[in-house]
Amino acid sequence: MKRARDDKRTRVVYLASSWALSYPSEKLVGRIPLMRAALAEFPDAGSPFEPVLAALEDTPLADLQAQYVQEFDLSRRHALHLSYWTDGDTRRRGDVLADFKQTYRQHDVLVDTHGELPDYLPMVLEFAATVDLDAGRELLIRFRPSLELLRLALVDAGLPHSGAVAAVCATLPGESPADRNAVMKLAGYGPPTESVGLEPYDPRLLPLRGV
Repeated sequence: MKRARDDKRTRVVYLASSWALSYPSEKLVGRIPLMRAALAEFPDAGSPFEPVLAALEDTPLADLQAQYVQEFDLSRRHALHLSYWTDGDTRRRGDVLADFKQTYRQHDVLVDTHGELPDYLPMVLEFAATVDLDAGRELLIRFRPSLELLRLALVDAGLPHSGAVAAVCATLPGESPADRNAVMKLAGYGPPTESVGLEPYDPRLLPLRGV
């Protein structure tokens, strides 16, 4: 019984995070009451989402869309593609993206990427929430350093979306690293020397385990 409730809570967190991190639209804004109702079943899960839900409710849609494009589409500092943080724009990343596609195919899911790469975080979260929780969670664990770097970048920028990413990280084993140096240790990398991602730190480094 407890396992079933825990799984339901995790699915709710993942789907709410998927929507909160997606491009703002009238459809998304219309889902806010549904998100609040689902999160209300798990009071401890809802508070991290309050800033982004309030922003979606209180900000004109055109402004939301402009801000989203500026922060997520035009800035690599808040990249929502998990393998960007670990593999950058390298040839190795193609193999990683193929692995994401293969995971979807193994579950007989035809994923409409809407032009996004298959490691797009909202897509991975939706897959975990609605198709296969264990397989989706495994992808999130595998790319935990990417999630943590994104979380820290959003916190540094003061963006309300940081709570949604923090809520996802809280569903994974262990505590979230406190800073970028701690993320590097988690990933098995040395001290960071660049401001974005893992790949630029040293092109000779091996990819993360399992990548």
